[in-house]
Amino acid sequence: MKSPMKKIVVEGLCKQFGRAANQVQALADIDLTVRENEFVTLVGASGCGKSTLLRILGGLETIDSGSIRVDDREIEGPGVDRAMVFQNYSLYAWLTVRQNIRFSRLLKVNGRNRTQAEVETASGRADALLHSMGLAHVAEAYPNQLSGGMQQRVAIARALMGKPSILLMDEPFGALDAQTREVMHDLILHVHALEKTTLVFVTHDVEEAIYLGHRVVLMAPRPGRIDSIYDVRLSARRDPEMKLSPEFIALKREILARIRETSGMKTDLERLEQLTRQ
Repeated sequence: MKSPMKKIVVEGLCKQFGRAANQVQALADIDLTVRENEFVTLVGASGCGKSTLLRILGGLETIDSGSIRVDDREIEGPGVDRAMVFQNYSLYAWLTVRQNIRFSRLLKVNGRNRTQAEVETASGRADALLHSMGLAHVAEAYPNQLSGGMQQRVAIARALMGKPSILLMDEPFGALDAQTREVMHDLILHVHALEKTTLVFVTHDVEEAIYLGHRVVLMAPRPGRIDSIYDVRLSARRDPEMKLSPEFIALKREILARIRETSGMKTDLERLEQLTRQ
């Protein structure tokens, strides 16, 4: 069977912020390959550069050295082939759900050389996304009339409107309650299977990273770097019950232990225990 193509290739990537004495090495020697239609999750302690790496993939940050290619082409800024979803929904308050989803079609970059047939196809896609994301019944509502989970569904649908081949998600469910997060997990897995996108997903939640990802990339801080990569050897058909399986729990324990070691949290805890005994 033919192996999946390399969709994203990062080699020797370094990123710094500030200058001279105030210079901070945000990312150092990042090497990462993401295959076409793969779902990769990024985890790690705060300050390890997960969001910075995601913004670089989206073309929102420059790099100081190394290279980053999508479909064997160097990234030189944002592109219609990549879409981003943030924790902050960033919806337009004066537009309805339907109008928010269609908004990207109004952008000049998406309107070049567009035929009437393509306009009609875009309209049909908006309606299809409304239904697949469970938003049809609130199509004419405004963002302030929706729950957090519903607003994030709109943001995801808007990102998918232009049929990007890569979807980048930066802690998109971080502000949601536990029950809504579980619903959104199954929704994004459904969207990934339906849209056949390559998906890179940043999270602080190790359980979320394992449940969603084909691979979990663990990043370490000072400077931000890739410490280890874990293959998630679970059934492709995910079910919440698998979170209770010995395999799932063992992988979660292994990743959490490594995060503690790479972040120094384990050492800090030991110091606190020593102080309480004095």
